[in-house]
Amino acid sequence: MQTDDNTRHAEKMARIKAARDRMMQEKQGEKGLVIVHTGKGKGKSSSGFGMILRCIAHGMPCAVVQFIKGAWDTGERRLLTTHFGELCQFHAMGEGFTWETQDRERDIAAARAGWEKAKELIRDPSIRMVLLDEINIALRYDYLDLDEVLAFLRDEKPPMTHVVLTGRNAKPELIALADLVTEMEQVKHPFRDGIKAQPGVEF
Repeated sequence: MQTDDNTRHAEKMARIKAARDRMMQEKQGEKGLVIVHTGKGKGKSSSGFGMILRCIAHGMPCAVVQFIKGAWDTGERRLLTTHFGELCQFHAMGEGFTWETQDRERDIAAARAGWEKAKELIRDPSIRMVLLDEINIALRYDYLDLDEVLAFLRDEKPPMTHVVLTGRNAKPELIALADLVTEMEQVKHPFRDGIKAQPGVEF
């Protein structure tokens, strides 16, 4: 009986492998992707930083522009600036969430400065990936002009550069433009049970 189960399993896996191999042979193209991480669940920035670490592991120059959490002393900022500064530029341009600054003009100015830096980094063909952390929040509050951002990504991004945009409430137009979109769904979160943000988990 065990032998029959093993034989059926091996045959099934062989069929799956053959189908996968055929599929992979058909997909040989490469391009720089526009990647969006959005949704109410945790993990949007974390996933973006995971991809930055992959770039570093491959020796690929990359960069981060933080649009909101610039004032935070985060673990990823410490790690990247302390150990990988030669491969990854890190620009913390934000001053905190909008309810902390309570100054719309200041928030707009910070977002604009972040976007100018982002364009400079994306235009640099030596940089393979640029993470625009929490830019979706800046777009949601109209701190940045959505049409300008879309036009730049569509018309000026070098063809092999990956750009990752994170944050809740990604605009539908950005989702339509993107090559890869992931929506993080919140199932449970400890904040609802009175647990504060903790090092190593949230920052």
